[in-house]
Amino acid sequence: MVVFDKDFLDGLMVKAGESERLRTNYDLRTSAEDGSQRMLNALLPGTVVPVHRHPISSENVLLLCGRLDEVIFDDNGVEIKRVSLDPSVGRFGCVIPAGAWHTVEVLEPSVIYEGKDGRYGKDGSEIR
Repeated sequence: MVVFDKDFLDGLMVKAGESERLRTNYDLRTSAEDGSQRMLNALLPGTVVPVHRHPISSENVLLLCGRLDEVIFDDNGVEIKRVSLDPSVGRFGCVIPAGAWHTVEVLEPSVIYEGKDGRYGKDGSEIR
């Protein structure tokens, strides 16, 4: 059994800091046949998540710790919505609609749970 306690999340943060991308993920799928994307993603300020979209699935984002903004863009690359997530003020997560261009801006070291249908790269996801 894996317990997602403070020590576990701190360990993910250390791995994110060792990564050139300033982020790392922990796969939560239970088998190779699991066609979903379910993971914990540790993100540090300065990480760059390219603007992207998932055309066939919404994406569920739950912030376990830290502070970040989910940013949504229109098809022309213009920012149309910004959702600030911060568990200390009761803003725990959001659902990004299928097909919405989005990225994340990390304001403090953060760990999110991400879930959507289809494996990244095999679900029609696109990077802008």
